[in-house]
Amino acid sequence: MNKVREIFTRLAESALAYAGALIRWLFISLPIGLIAGLIGTAFHKSVEYVTDLRLEYHWLIFLLPVIGAGISLVYKALRVEGHDTNDVISQVNEGTGLHAALLPAVFVSTVVTHLGGGSAGREGAALQMGGTVGYTVAKLLRLDQREMRIFTMAGMAAFFSALFGTPVAAAVFVIAVASVGSFRHAAFLPCLSAALVAYVLSIGLGVEPTRFTVEIPQLSGLTVLGVIGLGVLSALVSVIFCETIHFVAHAFKKYIPSPLWRAALGGIVLIGMSLIASSGDYNGAGMNVIRDAVESGRAKPYAFAVKILFTAVTLGAGFKGGEVVPSFYVGATFGCFVGTLMGLPAGFAAALGLIGVFCGAVNCPIASMFLFIEMFGSEGLVYAALICGLSYVLSGYSGIYSSQHIMYDKLRADLIDVHTNEKNTRIR
Repeated sequence: MNKVREIFTRLAESALAYAGALIRWLFISLPIGLIAGLIGTAFHKSVEYVTDLRLEYHWLIFLLPVIGAGISLVYKALRVEGHDTNDVISQVNEGTGLHAALLPAVFVSTVVTHLGGGSAGREGAALQMGGTVGYTVAKLLRLDQREMRIFTMAGMAAFFSALFGTPVAAAVFVIAVASVGSFRHAAFLPCLSAALVAYVLSIGLGVEPTRFTVEIPQLSGLTVLGVIGLGVLSALVSVIFCETIHFVAHAFKKYIPSPLWRAALGGIVLIGMSLIASSGDYNGAGMNVIRDAVESGRAKPYAFAVKILFTAVTLGAGFKGGEVVPSFYVGATFGCFVGTLMGLPAGFAAALGLIGVFCGAVNCPIASMFLFIEMFGSEGLVYAALICGLSYVLSGYSGIYSSQHIMYDKLRADLIDVHTNEKNTRIR
């Protein structure tokens, strides 16, 4: 009888422990999702509003040098100079901490970057603001370092989900991106919970999720061969995209040490590039160009290369935003053009190119597959898995986030634990 009582006591204690942990995770994830969802919605609508202004008043592009200098002054005044998405990833990996002032700094700076027509995305700002929200809430609740890292990721997932309407991909992405090959499963429920709360809230407040309509061809040998070819080339383009961004940023910092003058000169360069391009297709995030490539099968053959240059100058000069949406643009326009040469339908190839270049740039194949499902549907999952696998392996150790850890060698599966873009991590 005593033994039975002891068994039931242990079971009850175990059940209470699990229930307590579950309630704790959900209780903390809820406010993070709400705060990130509200700020994310405001951010999304602000970017949309200034984008509409820029499209109506083309002369706003001439404000870029002033905007760039203003961003530099704001970051200096708030003492967050040099802070970016890499700092958020470092907080997840090493617990380095985040400055609360990063949130208003990146919010305002990204919005005015889009007002002037800088070529940048939104997710870099989303990860920074979301990570700051999660870290600040965890700090206020006096959580330990392990939990602070988990809720930093929960904030990142919530903000990403609010902007793109992809809660599952957001949760998987923020866990996978910090340390490739080491998935923190304990963080999945908090990240998904916060992402779902932010997603529901943003939808209720009028933010349209990022969805595309694309026709998926029947599975066949020729189609698979075409996808393989596109996967190989998408990996190459992702490397060119990442290396160009890092090279231009390094060159700006080397030859123009002052952040203020660097941003002002970068603004002048962007004005000149925009006048030469004349169409305006390369300014801002370019979601309209992405949609044309995927849903209408239309893209200029050279659009992907020009977008890489615009994005590299924008971010290298010190304007704010992110690299993910530009990677979507580069992948979609490249896939739309090259895919047809391989016998693939243009829109379908654009969708695969989008996910292939994104995967190579962030080194997250599983998250990329979930993103494909939420953006394009599950029908083409086999093709998405194939192109993600190829792009992940063949892109080597380049990436848009230099603080990202690569835990395992991509060719031999040996434990290496190095940072992305380190010279000793090139394919050997």
